[in-house]
Amino acid sequence: MEAVEWSRPESEREGTPLLLMLHGYGSSEKRMSSVFDAMPKGFTCAAPRASREISGDFGWFLLDYFLDNDFSEVVAAASGLFAWLDAAMDRHKFSSVSVLGFSQGMAMATTLLRLRPEGFIAGVGLSGFVLDNHRLGAMEPLPTRIPFLWAKDPADLVINADATTFTADWLESNTDLSSVSYNGLGHNISFTELRDVASFLTGHVPGSFVADAG
Repeated sequence: MEAVEWSRPESEREGTPLLLMLHGYGSSEKRMSSVFDAMPKGFTCAAPRASREISGDFGWFLLDYFLDNDFSEVVAAASGLFAWLDAAMDRHKFSSVSVLGFSQGMAMATTLLRLRPEGFIAGVGLSGFVLDNHRLGAMEPLPTRIPFLWAKDPADLVINADATTFTADWLESNTDLSSVSYNGLGHNISFTELRDVASFLTGHVPGSFVADAG
């Protein structure tokens, strides 16, 4: 990947659980790294930068108002992430991999799950959606149903109703789903939401919880 933000120095990563954190459309790895401190302390958090430039920021693939996409772009983005992830796993010997995505990052996170369901121990989607694509769906339901937390505002105007309905159905059919709503959140991330995410991950990812010193 072109740029990756890490929560730990390289010397402290080996053997820890990895939390792969994927930013949204028109955002960057810097914005995702701003919530590292809210995640369970046992994780090594990694926020890679998407490769497509979007008005000075970045996105995983081109997206329009209706959340339509070019499947070849999606696959190329996923392939790039897998290549980076495989190299990182080989270098740092992470004990497990979990994935979190915000907005378009949730679409990317769930695409990774669909392509490599055995590769992840837990997932989180924030104010996002799952891609409605018949080629991705050809081998579903997935053989492995990992714990997945979907957090959103039911009145989020960025994610259209059709996408929300498909996402709900897909997650129910393919993951061990926990769903939570935050009225008034909009298309944002809140402190309360992050606290719930941390609690969810602590409960499902061995090694993610580390007690505060003192």
